[in-house]
Amino acid sequence: MDALVSTEWLANEMGADDLRIVDATYFATDPARDPVADHEAGHIPGAVFMDLSELVDTTTDLPGMLPPAETFARHMQALGLGDGSRIVIYDASPHHTSARAWWMLKIHGAHDVAILDGGLAKWRSEGRALDKGRETPRHRPFTVRKDPKAVRDLRQMQDNQTAHAEQVVDARSAARFGGAEADPRAGVAPGHIPGSVNIPQDSLFAADGTWKRGAALQAVFDAAGVDLSRPIVTTCGSGVTAAVVLFGAQLLGAEQVALYDGSWSEWGGDATTEKALS
Repeated sequence: MDALVSTEWLANEMGADDLRIVDATYFATDPARDPVADHEAGHIPGAVFMDLSELVDTTTDLPGMLPPAETFARHMQALGLGDGSRIVIYDASPHHTSARAWWMLKIHGAHDVAILDGGLAKWRSEGRALDKGRETPRHRPFTVRKDPKAVRDLRQMQDNQTAHAEQVVDARSAARFGGAEADPRAGVAPGHIPGSVNIPQDSLFAADGTWKRGAALQAVFDAAGVDLSRPIVTTCGSGVTAAVVLFGAQLLGAEQVALYDGSWSEWGGDATTEKALS
């Protein structure tokens, strides 16, 4: 299964015994939105809801940090996402949160995981069927094989300031990256990690909401001066849209891509780290 699948492909595969569909919609900066209610009002038939707000480390004040592997596995089992499943993830969020769910599944050992190109909006626009309510999946075993090489912490990011071994790519908006717009989180400074470059996550999408591909996608990384043959670490505000840029890099064949899970919430909230503006 390709990492990015079309609505037509999904429609043709629906009903396959090994296929699992996941709604990973999440509104990190819009508490008025209720993704659970939205899911129950209309979701792709057979889709279960992955609540990213629950898949977090509850021992830290940092938002959205990866949960312990055992916690993640327990949630996946409850969603019926077991070993041997082909998993297709979609969302209806401006932050393209299916990429975060994709990344979490991949680093915990899931093999066949894809994102639905265009998400729920494209599915709806084509007049395809929707179901209401909640699915009741059957528990399935999920074997965790977490890959620590795919995650960076604060110390590693600080070490990279000296070593410059990895390119740091920030997925936030240009205004947030440059410090013209204040961070929405209290106590977090404006700006970005010194030496990092900016690829706003929404720049990876075409006007119709589907992913840019090929030369159009490559041009986004080229414009930011990112060499996809060299190691890359993606970052953002809280580790969500960083996964969007990471997914885009991997669509283009990048093999050495990791994600800084603490992202700017950690770096910008730490009084000891250096911040850059403009």
